[in-house]
Amino acid sequence: MGLALLFGLFFGLMVAGVPVAFALGIATVAGFLYEGLPLFVAFQRILSGISVFSLLAIPFFIFAGELMMQGGIAARLVRLAAAAVGALRGGLGVVNVASSMLFGGISGSAVADTSALGSILIPVMKEKGYDADYNVNVTVTSSIAGIVIPPSHNMILFAVAAGGVSVSRLFIAGIVPGILMCLCLGVAAYLVAVKRGYGGEAFPGWAVLASSFVIALPGLFTAVIIVGGVLSGIMTVTESGALGAIYAIAVTTLVYRELTWKNFKVAVLRSVITTSLVMILVGCASGFAYLLALYRVPELLAGAVTVVSDNPLVILLMLNLILLTLGMIMDMAALILICTPIFLPVAVSIGVDPVQFGIILLMNLGLGLCTPPVGACLFVGCAVGGVKIQDAVKTIWPFYLAILVALLLTTYIPAISMTLPNLIQ
Repeated sequence: MGLALLFGLFFGLMVAGVPVAFALGIATVAGFLYEGLPLFVAFQRILSGISVFSLLAIPFFIFAGELMMQGGIAARLVRLAAAAVGALRGGLGVVNVASSMLFGGISGSAVADTSALGSILIPVMKEKGYDADYNVNVTVTSSIAGIVIPPSHNMILFAVAAGGVSVSRLFIAGIVPGILMCLCLGVAAYLVAVKRGYGGEAFPGWAVLASSFVIALPGLFTAVIIVGGVLSGIMTVTESGALGAIYAIAVTTLVYRELTWKNFKVAVLRSVITTSLVMILVGCASGFAYLLALYRVPELLAGAVTVVSDNPLVILLMLNLILLTLGMIMDMAALILICTPIFLPVAVSIGVDPVQFGIILLMNLGLGLCTPPVGACLFVGCAVGGVKIQDAVKTIWPFYLAILVALLLTTYIPAISMTLPNLIQ
């Protein structure tokens, strides 16, 4: 009865339009009251959820991404990608994917990627004769590269929810799956472009490619500082995030000189709002997870899954289907915090490394950002591109398929995500 009250109230509040964080908090307090537990314990759990040193890295990562979006780094990464792959058939579609891989690997935010690169590339693609739905579909689906390719604040959320999984190993593990996903999306963008008869851009020459790389290098070095500081062991993830934000300020003001005082204030405001939402969500989800453990939800789920099948391949497929479905109807950060303590024990019980499961989880939930009814990236991309959501969804399936191919390969071939972490650490 208590479990039914917990989930019933949570989903009921969400359907009523209550923000996810507040729905989690209200359901948690109601659950504690129903069980007769002191309310101060609930608030202790909520406060302990955000009293984690690693979480300090999140505002720094978000702030660095906002600074790069406002300070001209995204535009220079687009020029580099255009010089490198723009000569292919449907070159601007492939450029879009390559730009997302570069910028997403720095900002770590899919929504920021969609907003920043979409506002740059979608008008250019439209001017070159690309259909509006194609422009939006490529932009939206490629934006989730920032979730998997490090640095990613979602990886930090997973590490906290998983109870101490190494952030540095997660960073390393995301490199190959992220690149694989972008390669699959690049192939999809190329094939759709060929089918629709899009042409390519003229190759600008090696000199232009080299100069574009040199100009973009200071921005690219932001990711090197953040990821390199963590992997080298010189800095914690929080310290590397802080240094990355400082470096982003220096590059956008002293090197590119595009970060104005007005843009800086916008970056600060957006960072504060996003960080506040994430921290409220983390705290409320911590109390919610406490009740899930009290009701033995992970054990019950593991038992239910093994009743259906004890084949690890089938169990992994079931986990993917569940996560994909949840990703379509709930916010990603909330799902990371809720699903990790539930599904991680099931995955570990069939021999899946927690780091590999983290990458699988992020890829599944990332796809949810591109799907209706609550896909944030899909909404932003359609708004930027001036396309109705229903029109975009009708033709987006080749890109969904590309992500699913990368997801299944990562799920069933552990070496894709685990080779680098096992070699380096």
